[in-house]
Order: sequence, then structure tokens, then C-alpha cells
Amino acid sequence: MNKRVAGIFMALVLSVSAAMTACSSNPPGIAEHRPSENTTQSQSESVSSAATSSASSSSAGSTYSSSASSEVSSSSSDASSSSSSETSSSVSTSSESGDYSYQLNSDGTISMSYGSILHAFCWSFGSIKQNLQDIKDAGYTSIQTSPINQCKEGESGGRALFSSNAGKWYYHYQPTDYVIGNYQLGTKNVFEEMCSEAKKLGLKIIVDAPINHTTSDESVISENIFNLCDQPFHGRGEVSSYASRKQVTQNDLLGLKDLNTQDPAIQQYILKYLKSCVESGASGFRYDAAKHIELPDDDEAYASDFWTVVLDNGAEFQYGEILQGEGTDRLADYSKIMNVTASNYGGIIRNAVDGTMSVSAIEPYMASQVDPSKLVTWVESHDNYCNEGEESWKDMTEDDVEIGWAIIAARSGGAPLFFSRPYGNSQENPWGENTIGKAGSDAYKSPNVSALNHFRNEMAGLGETLSNPDEPKNVLMIERGDKGAVIINRGDSDYELNGAASVLKDGTYKDKVTGAEFTVSGGKISGKVVSNGIIVIY
Repeated sequence: MNKRVAGIFMALVLSVSAAMTACSSNPPGIAEHRPSENTTQSQSESVSSAATSSASSSSAGSTYSSSASSEVSSSSSDASSSSSSETSSSVSTSSESGDYSYQLNSDGTISMSYGSILHAFCWSFGSIKQNLQDIKDAGYTSIQTSPINQCKEGESGGRALFSSNAGKWYYHYQPTDYVIGNYQLGTKNVFEEMCSEAKKLGLKIIVDAPINHTTSDESVISENIFNLCDQPFHGRGEVSSYASRKQVTQNDLLGLKDLNTQDPAIQQYILKYLKSCVESGASGFRYDAAKHIELPDDDEAYASDFWTVVLDNGAEFQYGEILQGEGTDRLADYSKIMNVTASNYGGIIRNAVDGTMSVSAIEPYMASQVDPSKLVTWVESHDNYCNEGEESWKDMTEDDVEIGWAIIAARSGGAPLFFSRPYGNSQENPWGENTIGKAGSDAYKSPNVSALNHFRNEMAGLGETLSNPDEPKNVLMIERGDKGAVIINRGDSDYELNGAASVLKDGTYKDKVTGAEFTVSGGKISGKVVSNGIIVIY
């Protein structure tokens, strides 16, 4: 377990050379960082949205420090092994009286706004198809692909996740045209076959759609785009101030050519592409760099009806990457027209994994004025993993990710997104086998992750109660209605729940992974949670 104290991390200014030093295969100059508004986590702009041409090496990002929670404390062996009592339990306000009907569709299936999403990062359509049954068995309800649009072919079409001369993963975030199929993931026919097989298993496909920009390499952009209108791109130069809403929405993001999203021809071309994805079997979209596209009520000098037009595409579920920061993200306003990312909450979760599991820090989703039903949550994203060097991938093992996943998968709000790290990754080698198209690490279907996903599905329609049975707050209990609970012990010693307060129905429960027994009687729960253990009962 990493012992660094939550709330003191992320204080480096990354240059291109520093990024390459931190991770020898880290994409140069594409991580753009901004301070968060009201939490500790400072997020990088999506490489997806910030993946510049390999020829560009001058862009640099910087991270900022801020504090996480006033209740940070290191784990204590003595306290972790002590008995809990009702008086030492710190219980959050119960949400059981709320309306959680959004979690289920009218036919009783799990809503895409609630079910677990597997981010099949850089998996080819063929790899996803081959693993559909495993994904279904692991309890996911949706699969998010990498971008499926035609894209820039770098390094002679090389398929390395990252290499100076054999390919880079972020080229599929550099559109050259808005048609289905690219050299990294597969053809339109294979995409349609994958969607068809997924549908048979009740799995939904979410397409990652970078519709804010194209590649910066004009020589490979399709004539179809140039022929749409007289001015297909804004052409205002790079964003130099993220405190300027106009620059954020109208200027080039780190050199990528910003589409003229006000033009009706551009809007209709994007809409045609999105509709073609739905017709081919997609059920939803993740919109890359969504906050970089203006809203209808932005300043009249640059406001547009882009989102009104393109969101009318027939998809069941749509969410935008709205990374929080600088006061220009307008997260609550985007949430009125689509689901949005809870980017700051990911930082809270990673801090909790490294520090304490305090309810007061974990309960708020850090998304002011946004209902939890509109959020997409994560422990880590491809931006964190690929762009922030050792800060993300070296200090957090896949076991640590499981602990974070236990929190967001157990909670009642948000649709949790599980980022699939590359196959064979390690703390020394984040790229693993370094091959685009290959299925990722098996961590997405580990016994704990699978049990947590199934727990989430079983608890659909129920509220939550969060509590810390122990005083050091190394133990977190998330109860859903009176039906089930996830209990996490991040302490260094086993912990006895010796009559801790509980809202579960009386009875004997068995952990879905280990079979360990827990007894509830008269509003009290008893049983042992091993060190760094995850208990799933219902």
C-alpha cells in the first residue's frame, strides 16, 4: 500500500523531456493540466483531446497542488485491529428516500446511466468480440471502445501503444474523416459484427467520439471535410488561457485543428457519422473534449446549436468529457443535455486509496449542482494512466485500483467506468506487451471486480448508507437499502466488525468471493474483514 498522504500529491510542472523521463514511452507534450476548482485532483485534458501530431514537441502541461480532505491520517495497526462499536461509527446521511428509478429501465434491465462500463482501451473490434462472454460474466452492462473513426496513420501504420517509430495509441484521437473504421481497431464490417454479438448478450456498445477537432496534419485530412464549407476550422490559434471560455471553446487544443462547430454543414456531417454508428449497432457515445465545444447559451459571439443538433442521433446514452477546472467547464450546464464525467471525484478516490476511507471525503461527488444520476465515475482514466507518468501508473497497482473500484461500484450514483490497462503492464512497464488491438489486462474480470459489478446490478433501484465503523477511518461500509453491503478494510491489520451499526436486514451473509460469514442482528453487524480486503455481501 502506498503510504503517501492524500492531498499533497501532484506538484510538478511537466515538460516534454520530463514526461519522457517519468515514463520512457509517455506521449510527448500532450498532457494539458489545469487546477481543479474545489478538490485535490487536477486532471489532464484528454490526450484524446490533446493528442498532437508526433511532429509537435513544444506543448507542455503543468499540474497543481491542493489539499484533499481535512481528515487525512495514516493507517494504524492497533486501531485497525480494535473492535468497532456503534458509538465509534461515523454514518453519512442515508439516501434511501431518494428516487433511484433511473437505475433500471422499464423492462427491468440495468440502465446505461447506472451499469458498470468496461473501457476497452485500444482493444480491437475483434478482441472485444472474442471476450464478450467474459465481459458479460464479469457483470458489465456496457463496453466503451476507443475512437472508431478514420484517423491519422503515424509511423507507417505501426500498432505499438507507444513507440518513437512503431506507432502511438493516441492517433485514433486525431480524426481525418468521420467514417467508421481505422487501421488500429478494424473495419466497419467487423465493428458491426462485434455490436451484433454484444447485443445477443445484452451488452451495449459506447463509441468514443472525438468531434471537437481533427488531426493537425492537414495533408491527411479528407477532402470531404474541406469541401463541407468555406471555413471548416476556426483557425484562431492554440488555447493560451483556460480561464477564457471563448478560447476553451473556439481555439485549437494543443495544435489540433478546431472544427467550425457553428457551421450547419459541419454539424450535419458529424450528425451523419453518429447516426451511422447507431445504425451499425452502437448504443451510446462518449464525447471527447466536450467542454471545448460551445453551448447554445454561451456568449452570443460564439454560441451555437451544435449540441442540440448532434445529440439528436438516436443513441440511448451519451456523456461528455467535461474535465473540471479554471471555472470555465460549465459542468452543471452540460449535465442538462447529457451525462458528464466526475473528473475531480477520481482524484478523491485515488486519495482515499492512498490515505483514509473517510465518509466525509468520499461521499460528495465533487460535481456541484449535478445530480449523481448524470455522472460517469472512474478510479483512473486513460488520461491519468497515459499522461501523468509515474504519478498514476507507478504509485497505483491493479490491487489498488480494485480498492477504488469497490467504492465507486458499490455506490448508488454514477455509471462507473473501469479502465482496462494494457496486457502485461507493471509498475516498471506501463505499456505491457505494447500492442494496439490486444485485449487488456485480466484485472477487469478479477473475482473482486466481478463480484462488485454483480453487486451493483443486484442493488439497482436502491439508495445508499456510508459509514466508517473504525475511528482511524480505514474501514468503509457502503450499504444499499437493507439488501447488501460492500465493506473495505484499507488498514494493515484484520478488522473485527464487532457489533457495528448496520441497516441490513437480520440474517447471515456470505462474502461472494471468499465465503466469509457476517451476521446482522438488531441493527448490528459482526464479522472479520482481512487487511486490504473487500467484502461483498447480499
